[in-house]
Parts: sequence; structure tokens; C-alpha cells
Amino acid sequence: QVQLVESGGGLVQPGGSLRLSCAASGRTFSTLALGWLRQAPGKTPEFVAGASWSGDRTYSVDYGRFSISRDNAKNTVYLQMNRLKPEDTAVYYCAAKTSGSFNYVYRDPDEYTWWGQGTQVTVSS
Repeated sequence: QVQLVESGGGLVQPGGSLRLSCAASGRTFSTLALGWLRQAPGKTPEFVAGASWSGDRTYSVDYGRFSISRDNAKNTVYLQMNRLKPEDTAVYYCAAKTSGSFNYVYRDPDEYTWWGQGTQVTVSS
């Protein structure tokens, strides 16, 4: 079992930045593939960014604006979000799964086993 707790959401103006954090516990963090997902009202969850358990490989839907990083010493994964747009408004979830491949990034929300409770990000003037 893995527990994930997100923080760092809030209200930000268009063009602004936010850094989300997710603290994990319950399983060896370094063996987990990690991801950030989001769900806007009335929509299905969508993938934002992910990192392999090795940390050597990451993937983002928008490399110019969303960046994922992990700190295995702190059992924490981050999502740096820049140049935010109103359409980025959503609940953002941290997610994890055990992975047999050290450099694979999971991009399908349904592939993730554990999800956090989510943190609201609202982009509005």
C-alpha cells in the first residue's frame, strides 16, 4: 500500500507558476513509477507528466510548461507548472505504481495503482 499526499495547489493568475509536491509513504519510494494526473470538472482524468522509478526518464504533455522531478531522499515528487492557463484549472493528483521496468513512464491514468486525494489548481484573473 502506498499513501500519497499532495500539496501546493491554489489560485494563480494566468501566466503564473505553481509547484505541486507529493509526499509518499508505505513502500520503497525508489521502486515506484510516478505520475501527475489532472481532472477538470465534467472530464475524465488525463495524464500531465510522469517519471520512471529510476528517475532517468520523464515525460510531459507540455515540456515547456510542466516539469516533473523526484527526490528519492525525501520520498517526494514535484510538478513545476509555468505559464499557467485557465484551461489548466483542475484537481491535480499524484499517482504511483510499482514497475518492472526501471526506465518506463506510464502515461495512461488507468495504469496507476495508487492515487492521492488531489489538490485544486485554479487559474483565473
